[in-house]
Amino acid sequence: MQSAAQHRLDETDSGGPRLVLSGQLTLSAIGQIERDLRDIPGPVRTVDLAGVEEIDTVGAWVVCRVAREHDSEITGASPEALRLLAAMRDIDASGDTHPHRLPVWERVPLAVGEKVFGARGGIYGVVDFFGQILIAAANLARHPKRFPGKALVHQMELVGVTALPIIGLMSFLIGVVIAQQGSVQLEQFGAESLTVNLVGRITLRELGVLMTAIMVAGRSGSAFAAQIGTMKLTEEIDAMRTIGISPVEVLVIPRIMAATLMMVLLGFYASVAAISGGAVVGQFALGIPFFTFLRRIQEGV
Repeated sequence: MQSAAQHRLDETDSGGPRLVLSGQLTLSAIGQIERDLRDIPGPVRTVDLAGVEEIDTVGAWVVCRVAREHDSEITGASPEALRLLAAMRDIDASGDTHPHRLPVWERVPLAVGEKVFGARGGIYGVVDFFGQILIAAANLARHPKRFPGKALVHQMELVGVTALPIIGLMSFLIGVVIAQQGSVQLEQFGAESLTVNLVGRITLRELGVLMTAIMVAGRSGSAFAAQIGTMKLTEEIDAMRTIGISPVEVLVIPRIMAATLMMVLLGFYASVAAISGGAVVGQFALGIPFFTFLRRIQEGV
């Protein structure tokens, strides 16, 4: 079992205290006495290492620092300890340990320049990606048999069908909130009946499609990035290029077309769900029958 690092001060007849160190002077043990060694008052004539069982570079550096601060002589060190002490003796850790920081009038322009340069690289990447899409689309138009129809249907299922529950729930709740909050505000002017127009115009003209686009971008867009990124890491895309298959034609075009086609249907579905939520509020909170609410939506929008 390893013994902990220990220290004590002994008075000697030669005119000065002696610091006696013992135990394990290693990284894992010396932290217990390092602060005490730093706070030792007065001069220390000698530092005795005869009782030290093991020492590493951290322990040797602490011993050298104590000896340097008190102008002490190191005695009783083993040959291994002497080699470490010789290596650590000339190391001075009193310098500035913080990295150099430029002044603000230099740091801000540099940061702005780096951002502008990074934006330039991003623009080049987007233009390059858009050009690859156009080339791939032209190649598929010239050779329709190469069009990945099964991949398109699969991506339409992932983008559209599997997104119906979350988009329907979110849109329904949005319609409920619009109708409830709108009726509270319009009630102050005696115009609760205009809640129907409010729900219809907000959901059909703006919020329905907007929320659908946000959810599709967050859900399907992140899934696209994860799938293609994983294929890039596992070198599947390089393998496709090796066997003569264009990754843009097989992976990118079907996902873009699926997202574009399903956005139209999902936007309509979200608007219907939001209007249904507003109609439910109208039925139970405003006294407007469900189908009457829907007919007035048609008239108001």
